[in-house]
Amino acid sequence: MEDSLRFFVKDKPEALILDFFAGSGTTAHAVMRLNREDDGRRRSILVTNNEVNDEEVSLLKRGLRPGDSDWDSRGICERVTKPRITAAVTGCTPEGITIDGDYAFSDEYPMADGFEENVEFFTLTYENAALVELDLAFERISPLLWLRAGAEGRVIDIRCDTFDVAEKYAVLFSVDAASAFLSVVDRTKGLRVVYIVTDDEPQYQAIVGQLPDGVEPVRLYESYLRTFQINTGRA
Repeated sequence: MEDSLRFFVKDKPEALILDFFAGSGTTAHAVMRLNREDDGRRRSILVTNNEVNDEEVSLLKRGLRPGDSDWDSRGICERVTKPRITAAVTGCTPEGITIDGDYAFSDEYPMADGFEENVEFFTLTYENAALVELDLAFERISPLLWLRAGAEGRVIDIRCDTFDVAEKYAVLFSVDAASAFLSVVDRTKGLRVVYIVTDDEPQYQAIVGQLPDGVEPVRLYESYLRTFQINTGRA
């Protein structure tokens, strides 16, 4: 896997690699090794279900079902993917024991060294669209806003009464704070997206008209479902 990725992204230190079949997390592990070799800043997004193998399903069906904590703890994501990636980064087993041995492929160094990487784990859930539109579920959708803005820097995951500005995106929760918000946004370099919570179209447009060039505006929550829609049904 490392060789395959190197072929495509050796000269792309900022590459983003997407793996829809994460399995044990080999892709993420390989990307971390590549970054260590050349001080790259490559990122990886891994997607997996939490499937339980057939042998254990027959045992777990005796009183358990998917969604139960004992069942889910035996799924591939919880039992293999997360522990493997965490161990690779920290250099320790899930039990906190330092990992013995060395990496000895293109270069050699102790597995216990770990990697200077940041990792976030998110669980896909089904949310009530009405609660989202009423601004009653911000904490639940906050990872989506972060991902849409490029998945870099801090995650804005707590709703406040005014606004919050992270490294790559910002959220205006109250248009009453628009003046102070725009002042901070104007001084923040590298912003990509600004999310504005309002049901008033004229107010939204007035704020958008004062944003710096190159900053994408997104209205919440009128545009929420369209913003993250995958299949539009168009031919």
